[in-house]
Amino acid sequence: MASPAQFTVPEVFDAVVEAIPDRDLVIQGDQRFSYAQIRDRSNRLASYLHAQGLGAHTPRSELAGHQSGQDLLGIYAYNGHEFIETLFATFRARVAPFNVNYRYVSNELAYLLADSGATALVYHAAFAPTLAEVLPDLPQLRVLIQIADESGNPLLDGAVDYETALAESSPEPPPSQPSPDDLYVLYTGGTTGMPKGVLWRQHDIFMGSFGGRNIMTGDAVSCVDDIVGPVRANPGVKLMILPPLIHGAAQWAVMTAINTGQTLVFPSVVDHFDADDVVRTIEREKVLSVTVVGDAMTRPLIAAIQQGSADVSSLMVVANGGALLTPYVKQQVVETLPGAMVIDGVGSSETGAQMRHMSTSGAVSTGTFGAGPDTCVVAEDLSSVLEPGHDGLGWLGQRGCVPLGYKGDAAKTAATFPVIDGVRYAVPGDRARHLPDGSVELLGRDSVTINSGGEKIFAEEVETAIASHPAVADVVVAGRPSERWGQEVVAVVALADGASATAAELIEHTGGSLARYKLPKAVVFRPVIVRSPAGKADYRWAREQAEQG
Repeated sequence: MASPAQFTVPEVFDAVVEAIPDRDLVIQGDQRFSYAQIRDRSNRLASYLHAQGLGAHTPRSELAGHQSGQDLLGIYAYNGHEFIETLFATFRARVAPFNVNYRYVSNELAYLLADSGATALVYHAAFAPTLAEVLPDLPQLRVLIQIADESGNPLLDGAVDYETALAESSPEPPPSQPSPDDLYVLYTGGTTGMPKGVLWRQHDIFMGSFGGRNIMTGDAVSCVDDIVGPVRANPGVKLMILPPLIHGAAQWAVMTAINTGQTLVFPSVVDHFDADDVVRTIEREKVLSVTVVGDAMTRPLIAAIQQGSADVSSLMVVANGGALLTPYVKQQVVETLPGAMVIDGVGSSETGAQMRHMSTSGAVSTGTFGAGPDTCVVAEDLSSVLEPGHDGLGWLGQRGCVPLGYKGDAAKTAATFPVIDGVRYAVPGDRARHLPDGSVELLGRDSVTINSGGEKIFAEEVETAIASHPAVADVVVAGRPSERWGQEVVAVVALADGASATAAELIEHTGGSLARYKLPKAVVFRPVIVRSPAGKADYRWAREQAEQG
């Protein structure tokens, strides 16, 4: 029997470009780049990287799962065509790309670049001052490519201008031959611990999160022709990417959209979330779907639509991932956008895309998802896979196309990617139940679960209840030490502009949908909730506020 096809990102991208070379791939403000133009520009950058001696140096067969045999290149940039070009350039040059959080201060940036062992970095000029602080301690970081922007910051010593590098390089791809074993690296957010670099084979991330499976049926593509046919048939619908591409789910949405022939639309404002700019762009470009991250991004978007007069009738899909989108906010979406649907996606850096749930008018809910073909629930002791309808809680797991491991950490790799009955799984730490009907109830990440008086309380469950109060703009829940309970639940709340509510009122409201032992023992009010650039809750910050409050 022939072995199943193994894919590389450049192979698939080439096939898509040949099918639709003149279709717009990226639209941002008055800039438009076709599929063919993005490939040309990414090939030029790949040629530049190859000319600097970057690439793959050790075959995968000689390495353990937590090791990399390739140069790593960090992408320290805002959303735009350069980010996408850099992704494709690294894959073409056999360099492993990874995401760099642009909100990191100097010590966090130094940790990430040292931990990754990065030898190259593509970055916006706005971040040059922070980068300059850490460069003396990173001698291995020898290739610096600076994207000019409105900051006006000059080139750092030793850096080359992005457009100059492209202009002076060949449009032909470098002679290196990409392999399905080449790496894609995704650093975790570090909101509950230090960031960790997850090492994916290109073939595995393509099958798991880059469009290698039909998002509705779960059927896997078997050859490039399976991709090209639907791409030609796709009329070029427009997907607007709102989360920063430093967020894994945003990258997966981009790659899936490209591999299905869609057109990507980015807001004009990229250094913060500007809901009015987003709404104007939806109207101008007739955007069909947008990607969001939780309530923090969706609330202001819906408010801007409600308060304005823009025609957003083209918008039919709001796709959420990476953070909780509460039923209260989902209801606002479907009421504001008649006929639209909300799609919740579940996944993690260690599993790729796993599950989804669709909400429409009259059918709004959260917490229960349709499982993908390789998604399962694993027993608490990691000894077996639990059947649907099992008693108690387990761990949400993924088999099949899963990562090789965490860069540089053999112990964490073994713990997170256990072998059960001869099959390797990814089990990053989410609590779940596999329900009798085959759906999965997701309860939340164990690392932010609060153990109060012997009862486990999931932060997201309490957040959902509090967020339904109309005065609440944003909320995150954490535990703090308690002499009586061991830990006690504390809600950190930001109120909506002009709204008021007391701690007692919020606790009473929460009691309408939660058992008494789950209710917050205290509410700490803050002007704004600190989140990652992608909108994810920063639970380390939340714990600090809970303890201080």
